[in-house]
Amino acid sequence: MFEITIEAEFCAAHALVIAGVREAIHGHNWRVTVTVGALGLDADGLLIDFHQLQSDVAQILAPFHNANLNTIPPFDLLNPSAELVAKHIGDSVQVNLSRQQKSPQATGQNPNHHVRLVSVRVTEAPGCSAVYRL
Repeated sequence: MFEITIEAEFCAAHALVIAGVREAIHGHNWRVTVTVGALGLDADGLLIDFHQLQSDVAQILAPFHNANLNTIPPFDLLNPSAELVAKHIGDSVQVNLSRQQKSPQATGQNPNHHVRLVSVRVTEAPGCSAVYRL
């Protein structure tokens, strides 16, 4: 199994509802670590281009930068917990990976080169992180 990992960061506020009580809105410098993997490599000996994965994650995170997560889809309807933020990012990365592997540029790949999400770690404060795995 081969894996690559990229890291990203965004600043955003949120107010969680815990046991039916909404806490005060507060901000974090969120750190995001995305790991993808596959059993094999492509014809160039790559798992995936780091820059492509960084670009995909940047697009997913763009709406969150300097925002109140409670007002940004899907968190206008979901509690913006670190766990659900990690799941949203992970599911979005997996959709992008699946779409890219069905593109015309993906032809002629090693059959073991099916890149998939391994995990997303979201750290909302030092020592406090949530991990989502498919």
